[in-house]
Amino acid sequence: MHQPQLSRRSVFKLIAASAVAGTIPIAQAQPPEPLTREYKNPLSDPDYNDHTLPWDKPLEASELATLKVLVDLILPADDKSPAASAIGLPDFLNEWIGAPYPENREDYETIRGGLAWLNTHTWQLHGKPFVDITEAQQTDILDSICDPAKAAPGLAQGARFFKKLRMLTIGGYYTHPATWESLGYVGNRPIAGPYPGVPDEVIKILGLEGV
Repeated sequence: MHQPQLSRRSVFKLIAASAVAGTIPIAQAQPPEPLTREYKNPLSDPDYNDHTLPWDKPLEASELATLKVLVDLILPADDKSPAASAIGLPDFLNEWIGAPYPENREDYETIRGGLAWLNTHTWQLHGKPFVDITEAQQTDILDSICDPAKAAPGLAQGARFFKKLRMLTIGGYYTHPATWESLGYVGNRPIAGPYPGVPDEVIKILGLEGV
């Protein structure tokens, strides 16, 4: 079958037309609208180049002072790890409960309401705020609310508060590099020579012998 041939003149016309078409703006092509979400989710949308916190920290100085005592009673310093307050746990908790997400707002109500309850309860027992009583008295109060299943009915709010506070304190504490040694975690370290493989004791724990 005879194939149609384009003349050189026709080819030049097509090239010229294509060049002109490429310079014509397309009226319909508009830039996308900017995102309007007020807050980024810190878990799915982290921005490590911007360290500005987009929300306020709600706790007052007196509340932070009470938290400092509480977190150190939960996690005091030892020979391998610092006290919880030494690595900024009160500030971490203040930032956490100030976040605008639903679970954080629930924690805000629990923690701030719990701090108010704790000081009221302490005043009823000792006529002083929690930070001003002795460590033995502080420990006695916490012992009375450390187990929701055993706490007296009148201490139920305090028990809920302390359960949440303890969970958040432990979570914040053991995600800080200063506490990793106490967990036996050494982090990423270079290994000289060939890779030695998974230790035998770990393989045994996982039940993967001979796999």
